Amino acid sequence: MSASPVFSSAAMGRPFIFSTPSSPRSSAEKTAKKTVDLLAQVGAISKLATVVPASRLAARPAPEMFPTGIPQLDSLTGGLARGCLTEICGTASSGRTSVLLFALARATQRGEVCALVDVSDTFDPASAAAAGMEMSRLLWVRCGEKYRSRKYPSAASRAGTNGGNFSGWKNPYIQRCESQLAQMLKVTDLLLQSNGFGMIALDLGDVPVQSARRIPLASWFRFCRAVEHTPTALLVLEQQPIAGSCSSMVLQVSGVRSQVSGKKLSALSSQLSGNRPMRSELPHSELLDQFEITAQLLRSRLEGTSKRKPAQSAPSFTSRAAWTG
Repeated sequence: MSASPVFSSAAMGRPFIFSTPSSPRSSAEKTAKKTVDLLAQVGAISKLATVVPASRLAARPAPEMFPTGIPQLDSLTGGLARGCLTEICGTASSGRTSVLLFALARATQRGEVCALVDVSDTFDPASAAAAGMEMSRLLWVRCGEKYRSRKYPSAASRAGTNGGNFSGWKNPYIQRCESQLAQMLKVTDLLLQSNGFGMIALDLGDVPVQSARRIPLASWFRFCRAVEHTPTALLVLEQQPIAGSCSSMVLQVSGVRSQVSGKKLSALSSQLSGNRPMRSELPHSELLDQFEITAQLLRSRLEGTSKRKPAQSAPSFTSRAAWTG
């Protein structure tokens, strides 16, 4: 067992010296001085000269809102926001297309030029004209394939090339949807870079949810950054929300009840074509006249806080078909 000598100040005959504790005020001043010196050093770097600290960022002003043309919907959401991405989701026959037509009609009536990217090629100009849309101020982009037969060969040719094994080829419908979505992404980038539209609408209502969810989140973030600080409103129609946190407002619509007209399908077709009515009419065929739509605000980040409203407080409005006059 070994021992080592320990020397202290008292053993050497020297007094102890204790440092006086610094006051909280002096420590805060030192911290502030160090912060200022650090910011000065960062500002001296040319690449970081334009960086603004988070503490000096001003509050972002509220975006400009414009009405959709539906008073019940405007009372719930305040309208559509410029410079933001808005999602309108709903199942088939839920009224999402009616909301789109009313919003485009109101925007074109104000003299704004709008663009509609029709992914599934389901836009009906007659219904748009009946809603009051100025067709001369609408850019209609139809996504599709010119030479579909070459890209999607018949089953006989696939059986001949693959020896009857169908595991090596992809579902033509899914492949066509992916091709249309790729066109939509390219077209949307070009439209957002042009900076000349009051509203850009993306109609993904008939795209399968599985295919729509394959759109990278980076694409939605790029769209959101491109439309920011511009007077353009980006509107997306879909079955389920897919943009995530990139969307400023998510609105869900659903059809409550529908009303059918007394006209038969054959009678209407003969009336529209100007021919004489056919003798044989289908007794079980009926035409949709109007249906009641209810809307629910799922999420809104326009005021800095997320808002959720129950379904019973959502307003309802009526949409009529184009052939009812």
